[in-house]
Amino acid sequence: MRIKNLLPNEAVAEYVERILIIENAQSSVPFSLPLFANGSPTLLFNSAKGIMRNILSAHLALFGQTITPDKITFTGGFTLVAYFFKPYSLTTIFKVSPYELTDKPIDLDLVSPKKTILLQDQLLNANTTEDMIALINSYIVSLVANSKNDCAAIKYAATKIASDPSGKMLTSLQKELFISERTFQRQFEKNIGIPPSLYRRIYQFNNGFQQLNNRKFNKLSDIAFQNGYADQSHYIRSFKEFTNLTPKDYLNFGSQP
Repeated sequence: MRIKNLLPNEAVAEYVERILIIENAQSSVPFSLPLFANGSPTLLFNSAKGIMRNILSAHLALFGQTITPDKITFTGGFTLVAYFFKPYSLTTIFKVSPYELTDKPIDLDLVSPKKTILLQDQLLNANTTEDMIALINSYIVSLVANSKNDCAAIKYAATKIASDPSGKMLTSLQKELFISERTFQRQFEKNIGIPPSLYRRIYQFNNGFQQLNNRKFNKLSDIAFQNGYADQSHYIRSFKEFTNLTPKDYLNFGSQP
């Protein structure tokens, strides 16, 4: 199996955080891709349809905010390309309600059928992952050409929270933007799909998750305190909320026979 994480090129970088590519050769062992909260809506292409919630997944799917942990299981070989978008992109680019896609991914055909059918056919017949990325980039650029940037305050707020997911940041942003708590929450949910308090907790969790995943810690309490948790127990509860696993279970998962 080959896994690559790429930065987007300049044409789509305003809306795309990163690109994940997984290439898995023909295999008799099923592979499950975990889906954990990370704050990013996602465009997912997979060459071989997988199983998610006991339903055959689409070749092209659009995910909103993922809160409840989930997974997609593949049998046999496949190529997967995932575009992780900046959180405001669903409204700006795809013209869909982020709230309606929270924990409810949809077939991309339902968003723009004519463009999607052509894109899917081209991706399934592409020879390399580089060709796939070029095709998806062109698709995104075509959508951006018709987009309107009408949520500048929320884009700013989401970026600030992601860079500093502390509890104090929400109060600070409300004062900085000169809006009430209720107005801030309503506008944030409209453009991001979840309340700002939950969005903050997701980024707090994800920062700790990346630290854990990359083994950049000596003990769990280091991760807890470095990411603003009250204590190690609080961190473990948050981790389990978003993964259905404890940090220890997650670390041991890959080493199990």
